Amino acid sequence: MVDHVFADSRLAALYDSMHPFDPRGDFGFYLPMIMAADAVLDVGCGAGLLLHTARERGHRGRLVGLDPAPGMLAQARLRPNVEWRQGDLATTPFHEEFDLVVMTGHAFQVFLTDQEIHQALTAIRAALTLTGRFAFETRNPLVQGWRQWTPEHGRTFVADGVEIRAEHRVQRVEGEFVHFTNTFSSAAWERPEVSRSTLRFISADDLGSALAEAGLEIERQFGDWDSGPLTDGSPEIITVVRPG
Repeated sequence: MVDHVFADSRLAALYDSMHPFDPRGDFGFYLPMIMAADAVLDVGCGAGLLLHTARERGHRGRLVGLDPAPGMLAQARLRPNVEWRQGDLATTPFHEEFDLVVMTGHAFQVFLTDQEIHQALTAIRAALTLTGRFAFETRNPLVQGWRQWTPEHGRTFVADGVEIRAEHRVQRVEGEFVHFTNTFSSAAWERPEVSRSTLRFISADDLGSALAEAGLEIERQFGDWDSGPLTDGSPEIITVVRPG
């Protein structure tokens, strides 16, 4: 099931306003890798800003964005010169076609079961050339970042001249799984929009085991977008892997 926040066309249209390009964040980290690769697959590409930026900055190779959410793909398809596909790794197989696969925006955390993780990683392994790389991130569970997902830590942004408030509320935490809501509200709307989500906060050790089982070998790991080392207190587990 695709979360309402991504499937709904009105909410999907807000995504870029809520998450603008940040040269010090994840897009700034991944963009140089994309620019250096001839063929790139962005899994969970969302509204397509990352690949669109790469093309605008002169990328001349193949750029493919894959996302299961119709609302997000509708936004991405407004951006030309990139191959946009609606679907997921299970329904859209690739075979040794990409020098680089990326998965940004903590999209890896939507895989909730070991089987889902294995299927996704196996499909990515198949999509990579023999010298390809897969780069992605997941939040470090040791930091328990979800404790900051409260209304007072929400954000207000403007989209098409309308002020909108976005707030997280954690409903419950069950082991590695965090269940929460995203609520979007505006004085210009009749009522708020609520989206319910669940994310898995996998440990670095379990992630390493899952990668190895899928035939992928960790090449580099970082704990933040400045390429700092991965420690227990790092907010991110940023991983670059190669076929093993």
